[in-house]
Amino acid sequence: MATAEKKVYGFMPEDVPSIGAMLSLGFQQVLTMFPATVLVAILTKFDVGTTLLASGLGTIIALLVTNRRIPMYYGSSFSYITVVITTMSLFDKDCFADPTTVYCQAGVRIVQVGILGTAVLEILIGLLIMRIGKAALDKILPPVVTGSVAMVIGIALAGAALNMAGANWTVALITLLVTVIFSVYLQNRGLLGMLPILFGAIVGYLVAWAFGLVNFDRVAAAGWIEVPRITLPAFEDPNAWGSIFSIALIAIATIPESTAHLYQMSLYIDALAKDLGRNPLEIKKLIGLNLVADGADDLVVGFLGGCAGTNYGENNSLMAITRNYSTAVLMAAGVIAILLGFVGKLAALVNTIPVAVTGGLAIYLFGVIGMQGVALIQSEKVNLFEPRQLAVGATILILGIGGNLALKDGLFPFVVPIMFPNGIPAIVFSAIAGIVMNLIFLVLPPSMFGVEERQNLNL
Repeated sequence: MATAEKKVYGFMPEDVPSIGAMLSLGFQQVLTMFPATVLVAILTKFDVGTTLLASGLGTIIALLVTNRRIPMYYGSSFSYITVVITTMSLFDKDCFADPTTVYCQAGVRIVQVGILGTAVLEILIGLLIMRIGKAALDKILPPVVTGSVAMVIGIALAGAALNMAGANWTVALITLLVTVIFSVYLQNRGLLGMLPILFGAIVGYLVAWAFGLVNFDRVAAAGWIEVPRITLPAFEDPNAWGSIFSIALIAIATIPESTAHLYQMSLYIDALAKDLGRNPLEIKKLIGLNLVADGADDLVVGFLGGCAGTNYGENNSLMAITRNYSTAVLMAAGVIAILLGFVGKLAALVNTIPVAVTGGLAIYLFGVIGMQGVALIQSEKVNLFEPRQLAVGATILILGIGGNLALKDGLFPFVVPIMFPNGIPAIVFSAIAGIVMNLIFLVLPPSMFGVEERQNLNL
C-alpha cells in the first residue's frame, strides 16, 4: 500500500495489498454485488450458482483483457431483464407459467445465444471506438436514444413487478418501504450505504417467514457443495437466433452506462493519484478497451449460462468510498464469487425468497432503471424543446411502453423469418425506430430544407 506525506491511504489499480487486506476487501466487493446479481438470476429463472460463478470468472477475464488497467467488477445487469423474460416466455412458455419455478434450462440456453451476440457487438463497438473515437458513435446513438430506451426498459417491467408483488401485497409493500428507507437514510454511510437491497430483502424475508410464506425444504435437501448448472448455448435451436438481435440491441442502453462508470472511476482514481504524489492514469481515455472488457465478460457468462453482465455502479461507489481501486482485490473478489457458486445450500436458500419479496424489490429497482434514462437525458442537457429530439424520444417511449401494454405478448405483428418468427418485441421495435429516425435526421438535416438549426441538439 502506498502512502504520501499527508498520510493518505488508498490503493491504485496496480497496487497489491497484503493477503489479509486483499481477502477482506475482496469479500466486501462480493457482498456489495451479491444482492442485485442474485436478484436478477431469481427474476429471470437463471441458476444462482452459475450466475455467481460467471460473475466471478467474467470479472477476472475482463480485468486480464484490460491488462488490469481498469478496475471494474461485473455483476448481472437489470437492463436485460425485460427482453430476457420476453424471449424466454415466447420460446419456452413454461418458464414463467409457474411462479414456484426457480430455474428454466431451456429458456436459459436460448438466451445464452443472445448474450453471446451482445458480447460480439460490445467487442466490435469497443474496437471501432479505439479506431475512430467515441464522437462518431454518439452521432448514431445520441443521449435521447439511449436515455429513452433505458426508460422503456424500466417502465416495461412494471407489469412483471406488480404481478410478483400481487402474491402478497402486505409483504411486498413492507419490502418496498424498508428498501426505500434504507436507500435514503443509509446513503453516504460507507459499506452500509451500498447494501439497501440486501437489507430490504432481509426484512422482507423475515416478514414473509412470519406470514408462513417461506419453505426450507429445498435448503435441507441441497448439499453443501454442488456443481453449478452450466449449460451450453442452444445454437441448434432456430428460435435462439432471434434472441441475438433482441438481446444484443439492449447494449445501446448499457454502453452509455458503462462509459459513465469509466468516467467516474477515472475522476476518483486520478484524485487519489494526486494525493499519493503519483501520475494520473486518465483511464477515461480507455473507452474502447472498457467496452471490449464488457464484451469479454459477456462471452464468459454466455458460454456458462449466467445472466448478461455489466460493470457495477455499486462496486464503483464502494471503491470511491474506500479509495481501493486495486485490481488484485477485484480478482480476489472474483475468486470468492466463483467459490460461492459451488455452495449448494446458499443457492437453495436464495431460492426460498418468496415471490412477494422479490416483487417489492422489483417495484423499486425497475423504477430506478427508468429514472436512470431520465437522468441520462438530463445530464447530457438534451434540448427537449427541439422537434427532432422530441420526435425521437416520443416515438421510442410510446412504441416501447405502449407496445408492451397493448400488444399481445408485447410483439409488433411484423414477422422476420428466423430472427422474429412470432413478431418483433416492442422494446426492440422501439429502439430500431428511434435509431432509424435519428439516422434520417442526420442524413437529411432540417437545414437542407431551409429550417434554422437550433443549438445543443445532441444529434
